[in-house]
Amino acid sequence: MSSAADWGLLLIRLTFGLLMAAHGAQKLFGIFGGTGLTATGRAFESIGYRPGKLFAVIGGLSEFLGGLGLALGLLTPLAAAALIAVMINAMATVTGAHGLWDTDGGVEYNVCITVVALAVAAIGPGRLAVDRFFRWGTGGWPEAALALGLGGGAAAITLIV
Repeated sequence: MSSAADWGLLLIRLTFGLLMAAHGAQKLFGIFGGTGLTATGRAFESIGYRPGKLFAVIGGLSEFLGGLGLALGLLTPLAAAALIAVMINAMATVTGAHGLWDTDGGVEYNVCITVVALAVAAIGPGRLAVDRFFRWGTGGWPEAALALGLGGGAAAITLIV
């Protein structure tokens, strides 16, 4: 029997995950008011990512697939890692120079996304998730460490390249 906590996690995962997937779709497909790959690639090049279109694909897919993964509760630690990686990159290259508050272009929004993704990996996706059938479906320290380690490592590699 599912609990209020399971339904609460489902609400967080669906809202957060689907919004992140839509954010990625803006980059990838130019829908939901997005600019699509060509314009996103140019924007990525303007902040130092070369080739910009390749990095736009990587960022867009990370948000799109990471968001869908969290929404479904599917491969939750990996989905969280994908979102964490993108947000670390966003903070390092775009929002970090503007302080904390989003109203000033700061890191506030990126920090919130990172923390929610990490928390869901740590708590687990709940019983109303595809992952409930797998060992990692209950969350825990190893799952949180995997999400943070993979996300941080991927971000570091991207920033170094």
